[in-house]
Amino acid sequence: MKITMIGSGYVGLVSGACFADFGHDTVCVDLDEAKISALQNGQVPIYEPGLADLIARNAKAGRLSFTTDLGPAVARADIVFIAVGTPSRRGDGHADLSFVAAAAEDIARSIDGFTVVVTKSTVPVGTGDEVERIIQSTRPDGDFAVVSNPEFLREGAAIEDFKRPDRIVVGSEDERALAVMREAYRPLSLNKSPILEMDRRSAELTKYAGNAFLATKITFINEIADLCEKTGANVQHVARGIGMDNRIGNKFLHAGPGYGGSCFPKDTLALLKTAQDFEAPQDIVDAVVRSNEKRKRAMGRKVIQAIGHDVRGKIVTVLGLTFKPNTDDMRDSPAIGIVQTLQDAGAVVHAYDPAGAENAREVLEDVVYFDDPYAAMEEAEALAIVTEWDEFRALDLAKVQSKLKGMIVVDLRNIYDREEIEMLGIKYVAVGR
Repeated sequence: MKITMIGSGYVGLVSGACFADFGHDTVCVDLDEAKISALQNGQVPIYEPGLADLIARNAKAGRLSFTTDLGPAVARADIVFIAVGTPSRRGDGHADLSFVAAAAEDIARSIDGFTVVVTKSTVPVGTGDEVERIIQSTRPDGDFAVVSNPEFLREGAAIEDFKRPDRIVVGSEDERALAVMREAYRPLSLNKSPILEMDRRSAELTKYAGNAFLATKITFINEIADLCEKTGANVQHVARGIGMDNRIGNKFLHAGPGYGGSCFPKDTLALLKTAQDFEAPQDIVDAVVRSNEKRKRAMGRKVIQAIGHDVRGKIVTVLGLTFKPNTDDMRDSPAIGIVQTLQDAGAVVHAYDPAGAENAREVLEDVVYFDDPYAAMEEAEALAIVTEWDEFRALDLAKVQSKLKGMIVVDLRNIYDREEIEMLGIKYVAVGR
């Protein structure tokens, strides 16, 4: 099957490489000439475990290629996926669909024969209708069907998520299009991955509803953690106690500094704007968004309070800058608000992240970056663990003790045992414990 992926960002690259690995003839298209040139030369512009090897293997086999020439790539395709960005629009928070609309127009000019056009990007309810209208008006004689097929990829585990998904959501009531989509995902039937076929608008809303619910779980346990601190309870025990209830489940119940990344902040905001348009207020999601925003700076104040005195001129070491481990993504990372709060109080921030320093430099000024976590701790008043990278889970605590001046560890991810650290004479501050 011939597949064309419009957009070679995170979703487009991962999806394109995985489809190629299934044996499909896949072309990834992007207008960014520098990005396409890098990909053609084997350089992957994003950090995702296993992706570089997957791309190299399939490119060598001739199943995966990259181009800036959209027309021929669309004309050859059985399926064209739209996987362009849908960032929050400045001013009102709605999803910016300008890239989707432009892609739809370009696709319309080039389709040849029956073509399934799939919105893979996260888009508000009704976007599929608009894509269909654009293609129909641009190409009245075009033979096509528009399908919604939202992605559910976790950064850092995207390849596994694509190849072994909980479900594949396909939104269409066109039988020809459904047959094509079943064939595209046929390799996953071996893994018993269910394909959920539904109407297009339900598929579009499923993506937003799923992310909003997960964001709600994160925010809920974070607020419970605050209550645990006030009452002397342990949020890890509480989370385990409620998570063993099958109706609740144990995932996304880890207290911390709040959610960030490319999906949850953007998608919860877009859902609220859609709800306003349709006069169906989402008060729970609205509260989640507000609570999460407040939490990031609150965690910065937590570090300051742990030090217990004026931090002006004091060094505070931050380990982890990306919004989660195994990615270089800094978008809406909790670390941004934490670092800025420390800087507003006059602290000097030293930081280390295994993959995110380059992107962090674009959003965080006046931070001293290090290539080694222990070097970042030299003469620091306190150490704050912000992102739970694996290498931070097994720090040499004796070495940490020798480097820190203030003997304070603020563990915002609850990855250490209190007794283990306090035995070394280090003050330990966790979240909800």
